[in-house]
Amino acid sequence: MDDIAPLGRGWRGTESGWIDAAYAMLIEGGVEAVKIQPLAKRLRLSRTSFYWHFTDREALLAALIARWQEKNTGNLIRQTELAAPSINAAVLNLFDCWVTPNLFDADLDHAMRNWARTDPSLKTAFDCADAARVTAIRAMFERYGYAAEEADIRANAIYLTQVGYIALGTEETLEARLRRIPTYLETFTGKPTDPTELQAFVARHRARMLNPDG
Repeated sequence: MDDIAPLGRGWRGTESGWIDAAYAMLIEGGVEAVKIQPLAKRLRLSRTSFYWHFTDREALLAALIARWQEKNTGNLIRQTELAAPSINAAVLNLFDCWVTPNLFDADLDHAMRNWARTDPSLKTAFDCADAARVTAIRAMFERYGYAAEEADIRANAIYLTQVGYIALGTEETLEARLRRIPTYLETFTGKPTDPTELQAFVARHRARMLNPDG
C-alpha cells in the first residue's frame, strides 16, 4: 500500500506500483481496462504522476508483457532445466509451476492470451512463448533418453493439458491436484512414480495445503 497517498503531497508512486495496479486491472477487466486515468484513481495519484515513470500507455503495456514473459515463460523454462535424478523428478520440478502462483501466474497467462486475440504483435509474442515452453519441456525429456518424436508428443501432452486447465478456468484445490500427481506422472512419462520423489514434491507444497491463503 506504499504507493497510495493523498493527492497534493508530491508522491508519484513507483514504477512497480503502477505496474502492479495495471496487472490487477488487466486480470479484472482485460487490456481495455488498463487506462491511465483509472489507474491513477485506483492509486489515488495524479494522472501526471504516471508520466514520471512511463512515456505513455504503450510503455506500461510493454512493462506488463515483460513481467509476463519473465515470470511465466522464464520460470517455466528454468524449472525444466533444474537438475533431477529422473524424468519423473524433472517433471515434478515443472509441476511446481502449476501449483505455485509465484512461479507461474495462471491468471496472468489467461489474461495475456485473451489480450493476444486482439493484438497481432502480442499474438506473435505468445506464439513464441508457447513454442519456447514446449521446446524446453521437449529438451527435458530428451535429456532423459526419450527419442525426439516421443519427447515432442509428451511435451505437448503436458503443456496442452495445463493450457486447457487455464483456458477452461478449471477450479481444483491444491490437495486435489496433488492427489492426481502420481497418475499424471505415469501418463506423461510412462514411468512408475517413485514414492520418495513424490514425497519430496508434496513436502515442498505441504505448507500451502495447510494454509492455502497464505
